[in-house]
Amino acid sequence: MSGWVRIAGLGPGAEALVTPEVQAALAEATDVVGYIPYVRRVAPRPDLRLHESDNRVEIDRARHALEMASEGRRVVVVSSGDPGVFAMASAVFEAVEDGPAAWRALEIGVLPGITAMLAAAARAGAPLGHDFCAINLSDNLKPWALIEKRLRLAAEADFAMAFYNPRSKSRPEGFARTLEVLREGCEPSRVIIFARAVSTPDEALRVTTLAEATPEMADMRTAVLVGSSATRVINRPEGAPFVYTPRSVPA
Repeated sequence: MSGWVRIAGLGPGAEALVTPEVQAALAEATDVVGYIPYVRRVAPRPDLRLHESDNRVEIDRARHALEMASEGRRVVVVSSGDPGVFAMASAVFEAVEDGPAAWRALEIGVLPGITAMLAAAARAGAPLGHDFCAINLSDNLKPWALIEKRLRLAAEADFAMAFYNPRSKSRPEGFARTLEVLREGCEPSRVIIFARAVSTPDEALRVTTLAEATPEMADMRTAVLVGSSATRVINRPEGAPFVYTPRSVPA
């Protein structure tokens, strides 16, 4: 049996948003490796081994997957959203680079998924319709000073922004500081979208402004989208407004 590794994105939550390519890989797999809540999204079956692990052991998890593949097993490493966006694809390739030479000959593929910022943007309309950037607000793997520098430069460049991991119980102060930095460089009317648990039964979408935003509006299940100065809001008689950023920029 020839082993392989597939690094797969399970999308934002709804089963309908898992791609057929990922579903096919899971159907062929002998083993699934990943963070506990993501592995539990995979339907068990008698011939499939599920390997759950904590969120802070990405490299160990990647090495385990590569070791099993080198033994001939068919391994899917799962992430939520897209595996290449603040997720497991980078960890697997880091393990390959630092690991045994034989791992470089393994069959390794990355299977894209619908990441949180795209699912959130689709719910709101098209807030990422022009130039945008994505910033992970967690300082677990990089210093806060670097995050703050990138926030200031993104605001100066007038990007729309997508924030991942905005606010956790262990670091509630980070998102409060993020709002302070944005208020120093953006107008109070700048549009902010808080999209929580998109595509799940817990989904909630809030469209507000920088002036009215508070840290408590975000948690670790929330994708936060900040418009550029060109972003527009279309109010509707019922339901949430449409938010979009025009593709054209005045000369």
